[in-house]
Amino acid sequence: MPMSPPLHNSQSAVTSSEASGQEFSSEERGLLLRVAHDSIVSVLEGRTISLDPPTPHLSELRGTFTSLYLRGELRGCVGYVVSTSPLYQTVAETARAAAFEDNRFPSVTRDEASHLEIELSILSALELIDGDAIEVGRHGLLVSQHGRRGLLLPQVAVEHQWDRNTFLEQTCRKAHLPPDAWQKGAILQAFTAEIFSDKTF
Repeated sequence: MPMSPPLHNSQSAVTSSEASGQEFSSEERGLLLRVAHDSIVSVLEGRTISLDPPTPHLSELRGTFTSLYLRGELRGCVGYVVSTSPLYQTVAETARAAAFEDNRFPSVTRDEASHLEIELSILSALELIDGDAIEVGRHGLLVSQHGRRGLLLPQVAVEHQWDRNTFLEQTCRKAHLPPDAWQKGAILQAFTAEIFSDKTF
């Protein structure tokens, strides 16, 4: 799957996107969550899954992060800011990667797979933004400078009750940059995300 390198997101709270509107129908949300679960189970069972385009909407090229939770604790999170594959395929890919390739955690076991709660964050397109235009809870942020980049999803700032400056500083730290890099030439790109999970669905 030709994509930009995946990014690992910090732990995030399971939240709903209702406040910012709902782009995806209940049927689409359910289908994407099923794709994510089946993608993980298929690896454990040594089989492949056949993915056919479900709808034109779910075939759009969209950045996606898949977060796995086990008994309320983060168990893996991997995603792509930009994807060159249809959304439903990207969900399958990031679910597998979160389960088996997030080097912060051991691979998900067969027993764990049946207890996983999956959260999907479907991203909008990236847009350049000034630091003072960031809206906490609405915007996710990608900071880039000197070949380094760091990303935090919108819900992270809400979970930690950060203000705008703290969110900017923490995203800089995620990129292994000085916390004030956002004021010293770093490129800031914002996005929004529609977030849904097994729990909220």
